[in-house]
Amino acid sequence: MNIKGVMVTGATTPIGERLVRNLLRDPGVGNVLAVAFEAPDVAVPFRVGERLVYKQVDLSRSRQARNLLFGPARELGVEVIIHTAMHRDARHSGGRVHAQNVETLRSLLDLAERHPTIRRLVFKSAGEVYQVQHDLPIMIQENHPLNMNGGAPQWVRDRVEADINACTRMGLTRLEIAVLRCAEVLAPGVGSQLFDYLEAPFCLRPAGFDPMMNLLSLDDCVRALELGARSFGVQGVFNIPGKDTLPLTACIRHWGRVGLPVPGAALAPAYKLRKRLRGHDFSYGMNKRRFHYCSVLDGNRAAEVLGYVPEKAIDWPRKADPVG
Repeated sequence: MNIKGVMVTGATTPIGERLVRNLLRDPGVGNVLAVAFEAPDVAVPFRVGERLVYKQVDLSRSRQARNLLFGPARELGVEVIIHTAMHRDARHSGGRVHAQNVETLRSLLDLAERHPTIRRLVFKSAGEVYQVQHDLPIMIQENHPLNMNGGAPQWVRDRVEADINACTRMGLTRLEIAVLRCAEVLAPGVGSQLFDYLEAPFCLRPAGFDPMMNLLSLDDCVRALELGARSFGVQGVFNIPGKDTLPLTACIRHWGRVGLPVPGAALAPAYKLRKRLRGHDFSYGMNKRRFHYCSVLDGNRAAEVLGYVPEKAIDWPRKADPVG
């Protein structure tokens, strides 16, 4: 089905940029409205052309969001919003970050529900919204409990709140809403905790534990978002797993790093010190449960309804290293 216009938020991130480029190569897509916070003469990674319009907008400010949707978006006949803009740095917190992560989505939903051309909103959520613990299933389906722990880091709490906001709107208005809970994209610049973890030459891990990790390639993430945009008439929550499922120790070896098992009690202080000295983003406290317990997204619903099946494996630096 052809789409007259698509609006992509977070267009200057690695995921947003790849998504915009793919949409522009698709003859079934008319106009592409790329939206990001950066000024066009500073950080736009693509050339604005006949089918592409770039707008610098702070979507956390309701007036700017309204002017965007009822101005350029209406003029371009935007039918689908693909919302990928979330604050990526887990070190940052506070009201400004919450506004970007939660209030922006709430505003977009409010405006899109009464918009004359927008029919569908696809929200890139995250598999990190799920609760991971020893007495819950390893294979996570869409009805798996969410992490409602009030003591969780804001990075997690904001994503859970935004996800719930989108889910509670489903079926209440004419707007079709699809929430894609994506596995972790292992790539630079996407806010991947594991990527930052693997950047260290020595990777500390809890002794006696080697959980299975499911990881999503940038290509598959973008393809899932495209499929979600095209699935008119369909709404709901969809897990988006990656092709790679392997133990944490194998991830470390594939990345060419040295894994060091240490007592669990020593990990949090060690990574707090690393963050303070080197400015890294990885937080052991935020990853403690998944570094102890296995959790893999079940993608059967996405396969059956959206036609999404992971195809592209992670481009590991050491491909020849055996898994296991």
